[in-house]
Amino acid sequence: MSAVAANPQAISRNDDRSMAWWRLRPVLASETLILLCSVFFSMFSNGSFWHGALAHPLAQWRLALSLFLLVTALHALLLGLVVNRWTARPLLSVLLLVTAVAAHYMSAYGVYLDADMLRNVLHTDSKESSELLSPQLLIPIALTLIPVAALWRVRLLKRSWPRALAIRSAFLTAMAAMAAVGALLSFQDISSLVRNHREVRYLVTPANYVVALSKVLLASPPGPRQALLPLGTDAKQAARASGSKPRLLVLVVGETVRAQNWGLNGYARQTTPELAKVDGLINFSQMNACGTSTEVSLPCMFSAYGRRNYDEMEIRSHQSLLHVLDHAGVATLWRDNQSGCKGVCDGLPTQRLTDAKDAGLCNGKRCLDEILIKDLPSQLSPSKGDQVVVLHQLGNHGPSYFERYPPQFKRFTPTCDNSELGQCERQSIVNAYDNALLYTDRFLAETIALLKSRTDYDTALIYVSDHGESLGEKGLFLHGVPYSIAPAEQIRVPMVMWLSPGLVQDARLDTACLKREAAEPASHDNLFPSILGLMQVNTREYQPAYDLFAKCRNRQ
Repeated sequence: MSAVAANPQAISRNDDRSMAWWRLRPVLASETLILLCSVFFSMFSNGSFWHGALAHPLAQWRLALSLFLLVTALHALLLGLVVNRWTARPLLSVLLLVTAVAAHYMSAYGVYLDADMLRNVLHTDSKESSELLSPQLLIPIALTLIPVAALWRVRLLKRSWPRALAIRSAFLTAMAAMAAVGALLSFQDISSLVRNHREVRYLVTPANYVVALSKVLLASPPGPRQALLPLGTDAKQAARASGSKPRLLVLVVGETVRAQNWGLNGYARQTTPELAKVDGLINFSQMNACGTSTEVSLPCMFSAYGRRNYDEMEIRSHQSLLHVLDHAGVATLWRDNQSGCKGVCDGLPTQRLTDAKDAGLCNGKRCLDEILIKDLPSQLSPSKGDQVVVLHQLGNHGPSYFERYPPQFKRFTPTCDNSELGQCERQSIVNAYDNALLYTDRFLAETIALLKSRTDYDTALIYVSDHGESLGEKGLFLHGVPYSIAPAEQIRVPMVMWLSPGLVQDARLDTACLKREAAEPASHDNLFPSILGLMQVNTREYQPAYDLFAKCRNRQ
């Protein structure tokens, strides 16, 4: 007989100890719980912040201590305003889990959580979000379940309202004092950090996404979306000579293509071999985007305000370039293979092709961009008069670059065939990205060929990407860095233009002049007036100084 079996009292005592641990439910004041969670956030949820703020942690121990006090006090102050005995467990559980997810993506992709990034997250669709879900995400979530479980074992101290209010006021005062001590302890170093590295404020988690979310909700309160304010209602097309053909402009809005990897811009790899063979193609080599994400760039590039007069509220509340064209009698059509037009095409003809059932171009999750032109001829009719068709590409949308092209375009190898970019060598990421560019090159060449075949129109194509992409430079991946601190990889984008001989003649354009102008700096701000000018639309919203065609138009 074993010693344990011979001693049933020992078994009973062991069981009692186990049950004692299970029955352990410490009683804490809500302020103590807030402080413990704030310390947890500072220590375990801010790896990106500490990495960005401290180049040499041991040598900068004084600054590290100051920042620890400041970050902890900041979160304690924010939580102290909303957490009470009734909200503590559910609210802190959500914060712990969401913060774990946010910290994972910040670390994996080097993203910054500001209002624009939160807007991207809130407005993404299931297809986009599913690509960012990976098994690696389960690790931080699983680890966070430990403090969440502990949180639900805690019993919160009950107090009368007057006593609770007095203690909470004292707690907030103490946290404010703690923040002041942290600031004064290393004031000069903190001032230098804030002045020279303003971006670190977007890395303080969860304060970054909590503050950003409040900004987004205040800017777009819940409820029915308000109708867009009218713009360019005076628009009219200039009279054309009798017998002139209608004009057809195809505007291709690229996705996440950066100028640095564009073959026509002198990239070491020829990622645009088919466009390089197109006669009369005009390449704009110094084009800048007006945002670093689709959610910002798309409304901005179609607006009359642009980056030069950037006002998010004005841009989102007013009609776009397409509405002005519609007012002038120019037929418009938005064909989408991505996440929508972000308000640009509201109330206008729109076709979403993301769920098309084409076996050759769609795999049940996504469709290749050629779906945008497969039945395009059936959407065109010269009897409609002048027409502008926008093709919104899936393009190089990350992180799954390897899914953006068919197998025959896998020319640069090895490729990163994983949406978790941190699992791949940087060169394999670039290879997959460049293969996707080869497919965009083919797509644009096919679209130009289609336009060349239309003898019933004077045709034109303009291609411009909405924003760029980081591929590991400075530890950054994807896009969405706040514009004021965004790297060139996320701001510089390609733009090309092709005009049929008939349109060049009818519009009296000097193509040699256009090629010279294409070597000069340009931006998304030029799109709105340039298309109005090309389509000969007169309106008070037209600004000739920004029209890329204005200097090259023969008025005689």
